[in-house]
Amino acid sequence: QHKDAYQAILDGVKGGAKEKRLAAQFIPKFFKHFPELADSAINAQLDLCEDEDVSIRRQAIKELPQFATGDNLPRVADILTQLLQSDDSAEFNLVNNALLSIFKMDAKGTLGGLFSQILQGEDIVRERAIKFLSTKLKTLPEEVMTKEVEEFILTESKKVLEDVTGEEFVLFMKILSGLKSLQTVSGRQQLVELVAEQADLEQTFNPADPDCVDRLLQCTRQAVPLFSKNVHSTKFVTYFCEHVLPNLSSLTTPVEGLDIQLEVLKLLAEMSSFCGDMEKLESNLKKLFDKLLEYMPLPPEEAENGENAGNEEPKLQFSYVECLLYSFHQLGRKLPDFLTAKLNAEKLKDFKIRLQYFARGLQVYIRQLRLALQGKTGEALKTEENKIKVVALKITNNINVLIKDLFHIPPSYKSTVTLSWKPVQKADPSQKRASEDTTSSSPPKKASAQIYNPPSGKYSSNLGSFSYEQRGGFRGGRGRGWGGRGNRSRGRIY
Repeated sequence: QHKDAYQAILDGVKGGAKEKRLAAQFIPKFFKHFPELADSAINAQLDLCEDEDVSIRRQAIKELPQFATGDNLPRVADILTQLLQSDDSAEFNLVNNALLSIFKMDAKGTLGGLFSQILQGEDIVRERAIKFLSTKLKTLPEEVMTKEVEEFILTESKKVLEDVTGEEFVLFMKILSGLKSLQTVSGRQQLVELVAEQADLEQTFNPADPDCVDRLLQCTRQAVPLFSKNVHSTKFVTYFCEHVLPNLSSLTTPVEGLDIQLEVLKLLAEMSSFCGDMEKLESNLKKLFDKLLEYMPLPPEEAENGENAGNEEPKLQFSYVECLLYSFHQLGRKLPDFLTAKLNAEKLKDFKIRLQYFARGLQVYIRQLRLALQGKTGEALKTEENKIKVVALKITNNINVLIKDLFHIPPSYKSTVTLSWKPVQKADPSQKRASEDTTSSSPPKKASAQIYNPPSGKYSSNLGSFSYEQRGGFRGGRGRGWGGRGNRSRGRIY
């Protein structure tokens, strides 16, 4: 007789608003007593989750975790994941809370439901499920996020990463790099390999294809924080030296207002300090050296009377030179006789003349900057103009230190500098003369000194903290991975 009574409650979902409200409470309450009616009960509750009356929907969603027992849990997780597409904020929060509560009952089962929707669900569901993972996983306690659960996340994520958009890739890297089991050296190494695979470093680089360039930059940005003295950047540095540097001037980007050449050089500089043993070190150092020479002009020829023979003063592009000189200095350590034994005497002499000329211009500019910033502290340093000068002083000080090293006979590679856009390491003795302000990460947009001419006329003020997470998805036909994601099934699959 009880079975009939429960069936009557289930039939209540076809009744009026009062019956539905009662059904939304009583179906889950007595669910465990009628295992033979489990399917009908879950389906009835689902009908209520889709009701036109928002209060009935909310009540029904709130009770869904009570159905998450045994084999039913992955199905409930799947349903809740689909309900993430709700645009009602109260409803959306209920779905989030319900998912978190079943996570604590069975994390793997819940993840199974989330990943099945990420792989097969509609775009809006996929997007919100990924966002749920990227924001909520880190809030779960250790007893929920066991090693086994983390391994499951990694395995399932690898399946998703076979076909993702750029934005999704950034979110998955955030999810994976937050996992405790991947904080080890071997874990970081695994993540670097995942990024390298996504960057497709085996492919031919096409500088004229903005998507190809953008993909490489996004992937490299994800890899940079993972590198260390134990997790090497060799594969990426090699690719940049061999394929990107020779094409630097022809790079294209879909990001408006981005100085793509400077962005590439900054990434190379950041990676260069963690480069391991490189197969073609000499030829790659030569490529880096040749690129550096392009930005290190010879002094203008002087007429017989000692006056400038009508040639304009060459423009000194300090930001580019800082990156190139730093990268050369880092890789040069691995082949310290490159300048003396691998270059002929004429080439070395030419390089020293360029260094000397650059150093002269540098001294003038450093003096002007110091004078402009003299006596300024606290609030005065926070004005836009002074922030620019502070960063310009960091850049020029860095170049100065590196040039002095290369002037040694033989050239030395001992000095250490902190790149101008990175926070200064407090214990670093070489930073004694760096300015007080270490928070600004933007390169100079302009400067009063005539000798200073920023590349391409202006700087993007957000370059130092450029974030790809603000970019939209990349679904145009990109081939493997970053294009449209194939014919995934549509519609609800409760």
